Amino acid sequence: MAHFNLYRIPAALLALTLTSAPAFTLAQDAQPSPTWSQEDTLRIVKDVQKKLASLTNFSVFDWLSFAIEGKTIILKGYASRPILKSDAENAVKKIPGVEKVVNEIEVLPNSPNDDRIRAAVYNRIYTQAVLRKYNANQGNLARAMGPGANIAAATSITNAPPIGFHSIHIIVKSGRVILYGFVNNKTDSDIAFIQANGTPNVFGVENELQFPTAPPKQPK
Repeated sequence: MAHFNLYRIPAALLALTLTSAPAFTLAQDAQPSPTWSQEDTLRIVKDVQKKLASLTNFSVFDWLSFAIEGKTIILKGYASRPILKSDAENAVKKIPGVEKVVNEIEVLPNSPNDDRIRAAVYNRIYTQAVLRKYNANQGNLARAMGPGANIAAATSITNAPPIGFHSIHIIVKSGRVILYGFVNNKTDSDIAFIQANGTPNVFGVENELQFPTAPPKQPK
């Protein structure tokens, strides 16, 4: 089974991965599922990445990835709002050549405490001088807090998340935080982890941020 995140992979690298990496080899069945040609696989992976990345409900508080098994797309990741799960499936199943979509995206709990943690972790990460470059809004505190200091408690940052591209995604589940995404180097990854881990009421932080020299993460 081949696993991918929603960010685009250069075609040459993807082709090499599909032809040489054992991790992307299909399981050997008595009657193996039909698969796409390499050319079709490259096209479909790019289409899925493009569809998922362009979803209007995909925010800094979500993370999406997918796997390919035969001619089936398996959606994975976390959605802070249920609508993202259904939107992702509806977008991907319309891609020509996709025969089936299995939706394993986990919808995160609707929790006021998690909502406050999202706002706090966002502010601690994206108002750091060295991390502002990973936010299209350049770490604008108002994007997270809105017009008032207590906006997260009053309305819900989950339902009105900061807009624009964010390279560091913040997943919060029952007080625990997972950081996903891409940064330039290990130092920035470590700073993001320290900022998240120092947030009040956070029970623990898992750092899944990737950078050019980081060893590849094994899919979960």
